[in-house]
Formats: sequence, structure tokens, C-alpha cells
Amino acid sequence: MSISIYRLTVPMFQRGIASLKTYLDKAEAYAKEKNFDPAILVSARLAPDMLPLAGQYQRASDSTKFALARLTATDAPKFEDNETTIDELRERLAKTDAYLAGFTADALEGTESRQITLPGKSGIVLAGDEYIATFALPNFYFHVATAHAILRNQGVPIGKRDYLG
Repeated sequence: MSISIYRLTVPMFQRGIASLKTYLDKAEAYAKEKNFDPAILVSARLAPDMLPLAGQYQRASDSTKFALARLTATDAPKFEDNETTIDELRERLAKTDAYLAGFTADALEGTESRQITLPGKSGIVLAGDEYIATFALPNFYFHVATAHAILRNQGVPIGKRDYLG
């Protein structure tokens, strides 16, 4: 029995986006409880050479948009990557959710065999199903997990249940 590309993408991305929304709620509540500016969390990072929390949200959002755009040979919406507040990150997630909601199973029918060239200079080409399984989903979850780790490292009381949804 095979699993559809739709089931491997849209609901999975929506679930991760929901976790990212939960993180923002908990981050905002934590900052209020501890009486500090939540923008500190938005700019927090795990290491100097890693993207801050805002960057993790931007890349998670981009991962969903670009995966579906590549699969369907359409253009993904463009977002500015200029979020500096929790509310701006919420707005980005809402726009990402709206984009995801526009996809149906029929729109992704047959995309498992579409040839996708990996971004960057590698020149690697994968079939759609392989692209989703070996690049798009791992990349998306890397950024969701890194956002989780940044907030946890900053003391925000989130745990595995928040990640799993």
C-alpha cells in the first residue's frame, strides 16, 4: 500500500506549523511571566553560526512553500524574511497555513515521479517522492526541532508533547 504525496506533505507540514504556533504562545507567556521583551527570544540562537529563532521559522515556512511549489511546478508565495516579533512570526505562519490549505490531494496526484532538482549547486535530481522523503521533510523538521531547541535553551517550558502536537 502506498502513501500519497499529499498525505506526506500537507498534513505533515500543517502539524509542524501547529507546533511552531504553540511554541510562540508559550514563548510569549514565558517572557511575560519573567518580565522580559519577547524579542530576545525571537533573536536567540543556539550557536553564533546558526540562524536565530526567526530564521528557523522562516526556513520552516520556506521549506513547506518550496516543496509544494517544486512538486506542482508553480511559484511559491514570497515572504520578506524580516520578522522580528512574535506577532510577525505568527502572521508568517498564518500565511503559510493559508498556502498549504490551498492544496488538494488531486493537485499533488502524480507528483511522486516529477523530477526535482535540489536547491543549491549540487545539481542532484530526485523523483518527487524521494525528494520529499530525503530532503523536504528532513529539512522542515530540522528547522522545527531547532526552533524547539532554541526556546528550550532559553528556558521556555516546552517539551516533546509540544513538538509532537
